[in-house]
Amino acid sequence: MAAPRDFERLSLAHLDAAYNLAYWLLRDRDDAQDVVQDAYLRAFRAYDGMVGDDIRPWLLAIVRNVAYRWLSARKRTANVISFDGGLPRHDEDDRALQVASADPSAEDQLLSRADQALVRGALAELPPIFREVIVLREFEGMTYQQIAGVTGVPIGTVMSRLARARDQLRLRLQRLLAQETRNAL
Repeated sequence: MAAPRDFERLSLAHLDAAYNLAYWLLRDRDDAQDVVQDAYLRAFRAYDGMVGDDIRPWLLAIVRNVAYRWLSARKRTANVISFDGGLPRHDEDDRALQVASADPSAEDQLLSRADQALVRGALAELPPIFREVIVLREFEGMTYQQIAGVTGVPIGTVMSRLARARDQLRLRLQRLLAQETRNAL
């Protein structure tokens, strides 16, 4: 029987990855926190039955399943999930004036934030099965095999979904950039 401390030690290292996956599937901070909490509780209860040595794919599979159940329950109750929200922003108003440094300039940071906002907006438009493979591969750095374990589909399907997700993301970014260009003129 595995000790609860083992679960805590192994699982808490992946709390950010669990939240990141839940957030990108649900697009709501509070719902993502609830899903992660529920998933961790379920994982703790099932920890004795975990197969394998790597807790990360097993844990993220639980988070994924709980998030999809959450989405399904919301659809049944006719609540619409908004995909308009962005990632949490950090308040930068408290920065003191500093001497010039090697850090990016304010203009560079503004352009970087604008680019990030475009990518987040395009990613938010993807269907959940495509968002999840992008998040797991590009944000979490998981292998195809690990993603297959999390999603419960063959590696070939992971590769196909990832290719389609990247293609759709590219098309959405092109559309958003074209809109931005038209609006700027």
